[in-house]
Amino acid sequence: MFGTDDLPGLTPGLLVTDEFGWEPATTLIDGTHLPRVLAEAARRWGGTPHACAALAWKSYSYYAALPAILGWAAARRVPLLDPADVLITFADPRPLVTLGLRASIPVAVLPTDPLAGLPGTRVVADESELLAVLRSTLLDAHFHPMITAFQREARVGTRTLLGSVASSAAHALLQAADALPGPTTRSVDTLLDALDLADLVEVVPDASGRPTVQRRTCCLAFTLPRPKVCQGCCVRS
Repeated sequence: MFGTDDLPGLTPGLLVTDEFGWEPATTLIDGTHLPRVLAEAARRWGGTPHACAALAWKSYSYYAALPAILGWAAARRVPLLDPADVLITFADPRPLVTLGLRASIPVAVLPTDPLAGLPGTRVVADESELLAVLRSTLLDAHFHPMITAFQREARVGTRTLLGSVASSAAHALLQAADALPGPTTRSVDTLLDALDLADLVEVVPDASGRPTVQRRTCCLAFTLPRPKVCQGCCVRS
């Protein structure tokens, strides 16, 4: 999608064939490794605990969601991102955490997909069910429990965190527009409606007419000791 395998939050090739040094994302949900992520966020950004937690979540949720979002948009193939099948490692010091997928992760496909029926695939009835499976695995099984874990460590609102999910999803699709079939803004609308996140962002044209993401919640980056106002920030003057 992006013309490279070198995305700092995802392992090259996406799948982890040797799991030595990797842990499932459930170790963030159960509190085993989340304090380490938040401590590194505080060291990097030096903000308040809730601002650093919001930014750590923004980074994690962006990379965690990419395989499902782009898989759906590009090929109607959705890896089922149950946290037990998403792996994390701290071996690379560049990102807060690097994510990868178990090689055995199941992938939801449509009945017309050439992969349908092969081992490791889950055939769903139609487009609506494919989106429902994306929502149930990414949001219900993975992100909502992870949000609860973040909120045990820092006082940050659910709407703030879900706003980052909505923004990341829209941004990822717009960034990959040249590689996607059909109108990208329609894909953004379809996906956000399926995730019940459509009220958290708006896709609007910039000065040159290109679609950009306008947030309706804030990731709190403007509160850092070195404030950052993101493109599309809802508090931009």
